[in-house]
Amino acid sequence: MIFREASRRSLVIVLAAGLLGALPLSAFEGDARKPKGKAADSWAVGSQPVALVNGSPVVFHVTSPQPLKSLSGKWLEHAVFFASGGDAENWYGIAGASLETPRGDYSLVLKGVTTNGSELGFEKKIKVAKGKYHSIAASVPKQYTEPSAEQLQKINQDKTRKEDAFKGVRPEREWTGRFHPPVKAQISDGFGTSRTFNGRVRSVHQGIDYAVPEGTPVAALNSGTVRLAQPLFFEGNCVVLDHGQGLLTLYMHLSKIEVKEAEHVSGGQKIGLSGGTGRATGPHLHVAVRWQGVYLNPATLLSLPLP
Repeated sequence: MIFREASRRSLVIVLAAGLLGALPLSAFEGDARKPKGKAADSWAVGSQPVALVNGSPVVFHVTSPQPLKSLSGKWLEHAVFFASGGDAENWYGIAGASLETPRGDYSLVLKGVTTNGSELGFEKKIKVAKGKYHSIAASVPKQYTEPSAEQLQKINQDKTRKEDAFKGVRPEREWTGRFHPPVKAQISDGFGTSRTFNGRVRSVHQGIDYAVPEGTPVAALNSGTVRLAQPLFFEGNCVVLDHGQGLLTLYMHLSKIEVKEAEHVSGGQKIGLSGGTGRATGPHLHVAVRWQGVYLNPATLLSLPLP
């Protein structure tokens, strides 16, 4: 299930913050290593995954023509932040295109500051294709498609709680290394699926589902701080983890919550048990990735080789 008030902005940006330094250059489209004999003032930009679609995160690898002390970028009118990959010429950053991003070529505009304070600039076109997403129909209890006045009041209260949990972007990074699945199971329903509930209420699945039995231990995808840990009308028992720099992961429909708000958790730590609470057709775990109000495909984040 998804948060109803999910922002529809066109881009999400995730700061790499040094985690990507060990990514193999061969994994990137347009290998960012500068070919032999290329001019000393040239830039090189690579990206991974190679086939970028709407709804997907993307890792950029930039090799600068001179050693830099900082590198920043702009793509689809949003800031992209880069971190050094261990030297002053190789830089990594993560960005992403929301489901609403139309297909097309979009300029990644780079601005670097050299070690002596000079500014360098470069622009590279990045292609975004249209992803293939499915449509399904599902039945849920009537209260989730036609809530009563009392239930609407609860929904509005939940909205305020979620807005509070989503406020602010902490510059500190909490996650370490790559992100890992929350349960040992195959994904049963993917990101971007268009759903019709009870033949009338439509929504888009902005996360992934694991069809695990009720009571299955659920682990944090990575280290972070608990922003929210309480029951909500649509999401059921819900935990929101803040991994720093605007990156949140959400765990919904839990049968039991085993963490408290403001608690720090480690990657792989149990945060609750799976269930079927809230607007769910049966026991399962729903996981979402939210970045500054935009939802991206968690399966792609889990596949990125963050060392």
